[in-house]
Amino acid sequence: MDPIDPVDLTARLVRCASVTPANEGALEIVQEVLTAAGFDCVWADRGGIRNLFARWGKKGNTKTFGFNGHTDVVPIGNASDWTMPPFGAEIKDGIMYGRGTTDMKSGVAAFVAAAVDFVRATPPDGSVVIAITGDEEGDALDGTTALLEHMEKNGDRMDVCLVGEPTCPEVMGDMIKIGRRGSMTVWFKVLGKQGHSAYPHRANNPLPAMMRLMDRLASHTLDEGTDHFDPSTLAVVTVDTGNTATNVIPASCSATANIRFNDSHSAASLTAWLEKEVEKVRAEFAIEIDMQIKVSGESFITPPGPLSTLVASAVEAETGVTPQLSTTGGTSDARFVKSHCPVVEFGLVGQSMHQVDENVRIEHIHQLKAIYGRILKEYFA
Repeated sequence: MDPIDPVDLTARLVRCASVTPANEGALEIVQEVLTAAGFDCVWADRGGIRNLFARWGKKGNTKTFGFNGHTDVVPIGNASDWTMPPFGAEIKDGIMYGRGTTDMKSGVAAFVAAAVDFVRATPPDGSVVIAITGDEEGDALDGTTALLEHMEKNGDRMDVCLVGEPTCPEVMGDMIKIGRRGSMTVWFKVLGKQGHSAYPHRANNPLPAMMRLMDRLASHTLDEGTDHFDPSTLAVVTVDTGNTATNVIPASCSATANIRFNDSHSAASLTAWLEKEVEKVRAEFAIEIDMQIKVSGESFITPPGPLSTLVASAVEAETGVTPQLSTTGGTSDARFVKSHCPVVEFGLVGQSMHQVDENVRIEHIHQLKAIYGRILKEYFA
């Protein structure tokens, strides 16, 4: 059979307007290609989200290589800002344009194409698992976690996993992600008493307490970084009162902060620190402060070792670039996979992801397929 063309498969996926939580036929395209190659495909849908689990080889094989990715995409924003159709997958001067071209339909297409060609040409003594979700760009409540629960329930496992997120900052091959910082968002609300600004003693102004709290948090040094992580950060992203009057002290004030933390912290330890800071300001100003926290993920790392060496070797062989092992960036579904098996991430150059006129170089799609194919061959050698 002819090799699978990853560019054509990418284009087919990009033409599906699969903005989270919509699927629009994207995962059915992947299922069709994998089924034709002998993969056993089952749906692991949950909460209205489409999730595809595919396995080539027998369950319980001693060596199982896994791939995790997503076919959902972020919204296009203002369509008039695009110079190319956002779901057209049009190619111009060697570049394909469209939402999801970089993040990460090319990654899914490249691995599916590589895996199909690999098992057809040299059937391995082991298994290849492909777990693709339609819920990575949203809250990720019913995506990869549902796939992992499906695997646990049915006795399926991956020994190692590669997540195909865009990882390269500048040139193809320059970075592999071996971990990610943790992420948590904190919402604060200070409840005072409204009053006339000419008679502040008759009110209880929430703003000084909020400003004191935000200053204490933002000026605090969380750490100096660790062996594999940059220093943790806390960013105050908004402070709001909704007050448009100049002669009124508002009754309440809200603020939001986002924390990206390394492996010297946990969500629990940071929560304890935040509670202490809130209590200090609450006592100082004799005012009520409410705090709500959402944890998107804990920090994690797959220490440099056989998996990162395998991926780095394949990347360098196909690109001539020695990749940096990094933990930078935001969150990804690797934060869920890390509890199941060792996981690293490697994918395209991510400069245009989530932007207007998102795009990918055609040569990079072919290169990514070659890298993924080499990883599979060397893993099962």
